[in-house]
Order: sequence, then structure tokens, then C-alpha cells
Amino acid sequence: MRTIPDDFDPSALKAIDERLAAIRADEHVSILLAVESGSRAWGFPSPDSDYDCRFIYVRRSNDYLSPWPKRDVIEDDPTGDLDVNGWDLGKALKLMLKGNAIVLEWLRSPIVYEGRAVFIDRIANLARAHANRDAIARHYLHLGEGQRRTYFANEKQVRLKKLFYALRPAAALRWLRFHPSEPVPPMHFPTLMAECDPPAIVQRLSDELIAQKLQTRELGEAPLPPPIKDFVDSEFALGREWIPERSKRLSSSAVFEAEALFRDAVASDNSTRSG
Repeated sequence: MRTIPDDFDPSALKAIDERLAAIRADEHVSILLAVESGSRAWGFPSPDSDYDCRFIYVRRSNDYLSPWPKRDVIEDDPTGDLDVNGWDLGKALKLMLKGNAIVLEWLRSPIVYEGRAVFIDRIANLARAHANRDAIARHYLHLGEGQRRTYFANEKQVRLKKLFYALRPAAALRWLRFHPSEPVPPMHFPTLMAECDPPAIVQRLSDELIAQKLQTRELGEAPLPPPIKDFVDSEFALGREWIPERSKRLSSSAVFEAEALFRDAVASDNSTRSG
């Protein structure tokens, strides 16, 4: 499975493919899913934005049977504008079911470098059925409030590109409110905004910021636009009301399905190597 935009830089794609191939060979792993996770996947890159490739992998079955287990992350040294690293499937599953929004966003990335279709369907279904929606909402609330305090705590000039850091979590919270049966908001920011139906002025300002960011890395500074301030603060205030402080415990069925997915992925990889 591969989903690459038509305007994607061929040289960057070649470099990413080569880096993933080297990781497979050097680490003796199979890559189940590799996606873009940064501003390019969010839909508001700058002309010189980095490429942030993230992947989920499994090791050889014997590697999981050692008294000295290998690390559950692979961190490749960033080179130029390319940053590639990944998580072991076991780590990804445990974090995902706890409500880790990072893993869930990978599953909704619009840019897929490679992936096994059967695996992607299964893990996506697992996420929809068992991901901790309340924890996901808390993730976006705490992330957004942190960005709000860090960059917009006063009414002075702000770096306009930082607006996305608070606007995106606020839009994710609104999307979750508007889609009470869905646990995973879209990663692609224009899609997220369209599906959360923000006030028209907020949508217009967002579109203008994205159009500017596509042209230049530096958007300059300006006072925090009141419509965006009101939108962000309102969603965070609502979030503090509707998001429970504690989440339900992980169900035994979720654990059973996650373990089955993990075992099948490792067994399939082992079978492929043997063949």
C-alpha cells in the first residue's frame, strides 16, 4: 500500500525509501506501516519543511524470546531535511489502546510510504473499536492548553505559524464533540477543519494562514486574531467540561484482539523470511 501526492519531491521519496530499506536490513525488522507525520501530512507545510517519516515494525520471532529484549524504538539519526524513526508493534499497540494520539494520527496520515493493507485494516479496526476516546480527548486538551500558555499567554505579538499548535488541538476537540461515536480525528488539518464545522471567520483565517505558509516558512508576527483566540479558548473550556478525568479500564477483549494482531504480524513476518 502506498499513497503519495502527485507533487511529492521524487528525490525525497527516493531518500526515504532507501532509508527504510537500510533500516530493514540493519535492524532485521519488517516494516508494517511507514507514513509522513509532520506538517506535510497535516496539510500546512512550508516550502522547506522537513520530511518526518514514522513507522511501525516487527522483529524476528526469536528476538522476542530473548532474556535481553531489544529496544522497542528505532531512532535513525536525522540527515538534512529527513527524520526517520519508528516503534515496535507491541509498543504501538499498548500506547494506542491507552489513547496515545500519536499512533492514531499515523493511522490517518494521508501520506503512506509503504504498508501492508491487511495489517492496516486490522489495526485501524482495533483502534475504532477499543482506542480510549476520553484519553485521546485529554491528550488534545492538554497539548492545546500547553501551547496556548507557551505562545499566547498575553495579548502581545505572536508568531503566526505557532497558531496552528493551538488551533489544531482545538479543532480536534471540536471534531470529537461533533462525532461522538468516532475516536480518531483526521490528521490532515484542512479535512479536520472541514469536518468540525468551525465559525466561518475561523475557517477563513485558517485558510489564509495555510496559503501563506505554503509560500514562506516565516509568517511574521501579529496580535492573536480575536476569532481564533475565542475559538481556541471556547473549545478548551468545553473540553474541561465534557472530558472525564478518568478513563475506563482496558477491556479483556481489546487485549485479546491486540495480542492476536501482534502474534499474527510476527508469525507472518517469520513465514515470509522462511519463504
